[in-house]
Amino acid sequence: MKKILQIINLAYPFRGGMNRVAEDIMHALIGREDILQKIICFNDDAQDNGISTHRHETVHDELEGVEVVRCASVAKISSQLISLTFHRELAKLINDFSPDIVILHYPNPFAAYMLLPLLEKKKEAKFILYWHLDIVRQKILGRLFHRQNIKLLDRADAVVATSRNYIQGSRYLSQYENKCTVIPCCVQTDRILITPEIQRMAENIRNEYQGKTISVSVGRLVPYKGFEYLIKASEYLADDFAVLIAGGGEGHAKLQKQIGGSKKVKLLGKISDEELSAYYLASDIISFPSITKNEAFGISLVEGMYFGKPAVTFTIPGSGVNYVSINGVTGIECPNRDVKAFADALMRLKNDEKLRSTLGCNARQRVLDNFLYSTFKENIINLIDKL
Repeated sequence: MKKILQIINLAYPFRGGMNRVAEDIMHALIGREDILQKIICFNDDAQDNGISTHRHETVHDELEGVEVVRCASVAKISSQLISLTFHRELAKLINDFSPDIVILHYPNPFAAYMLLPLLEKKKEAKFILYWHLDIVRQKILGRLFHRQNIKLLDRADAVVATSRNYIQGSRYLSQYENKCTVIPCCVQTDRILITPEIQRMAENIRNEYQGKTISVSVGRLVPYKGFEYLIKASEYLADDFAVLIAGGGEGHAKLQKQIGGSKKVKLLGKISDEELSAYYLASDIISFPSITKNEAFGISLVEGMYFGKPAVTFTIPGSGVNYVSINGVTGIECPNRDVKAFADALMRLKNDEKLRSTLGCNARQRVLDNFLYSTFKENIINLIDKL
């Protein structure tokens, strides 16, 4: 029996790219009779489908039969949760559960600080460093954790990156390319189904915006997602555009103020998976205006492409965004933060139905060829078995 421990920042019901990847790994290993797995994470206030978690509680519960240890959080510093119980719970798992493989989802510097000394005492454990992204926005923290990053990479038996672009563009991964394995993120097709009800919802959306070209964007309302640039780009668009942005976050009020009285842009807030599928289905174009390497891949970009929609993106050197959507093949790529170019790309797709259809068909095919869960599962199992 092989024992696997995943260390992540947050787990479901919190929704985020990193924890969705961890859940995909969990699902890939469920059903393997030779594998026992556990997850440890911080706890935060979250709710989804009637399931609630609370920041100040340390609890042991389950996700689909897999034990999850949620450690109470007392503060958050630069997006990093701080817990007084995390070290105790992690040490207990390392000592008592005694994992054969430890997977740390990075960046998670507080957890890494606790983990490294424990791994020194358990040298036989294999260590997978799942590198989601460099610390880019918090430059002081990036310098502070430089030595920690090197120690993590030195200790790692394997380093997972989500694209070759990110390996080559990362000051860290590029130095450890011999340890790196590329495992792209995946789209969970059972999350974005097309049912008769969703088709009716999509038709209602089309009717609501009848005669308009619908651009859909999905993501947390945080600066690196670039929604402020999409809103600026909308100023150059004709009035027969509907620019719809789905997602929640601390930037909602600021973006709403920026929108002002514009009737072209609408913040949809948080929406259900069913609503998400309906908006993708009803859309003509996927706008993905992320601007920094904090956007390492773009799962919502993949989801929109899965529905056969062309994408408009910015160029982000070293990010996987421009690996997911290929300029001139699955969408149109614009110079970073060039809002006029972004608007021109949207207008071009609006006015050229053949181009829109061709890029959309290519987008769906790229997802089917590269970003399905079945491919992700095979890659994860191959990595685990190799170790």
